[in-house]
Amino acid sequence: MPAIGYILIDVQAGTERDVFYSLQGVEEVSEVFPLFGQFDFIAKVEATDFNVLGQIVVARIRSIPGVRSTQTLTVTRL
Repeated sequence: MPAIGYILIDVQAGTERDVFYSLQGVEEVSEVFPLFGQFDFIAKVEATDFNVLGQIVVARIRSIPGVRSTQTLTVTRL
């Protein structure tokens, strides 16, 4: 079953534009939206399974210069 996650992303002040464009360059990121509040962005990530989703967050999103922290919200079916 494919895994979908919404990643809440907090970034260092002044890096918002660079992080935004870097997130758009991650193949598995299908949407990115700037936010106001505790987090700076929310990104929708689509992966083949939850293990791959975790790998994308750790290796491709958290490694972007300026990203301070992430919180992953996974989607499930009812």
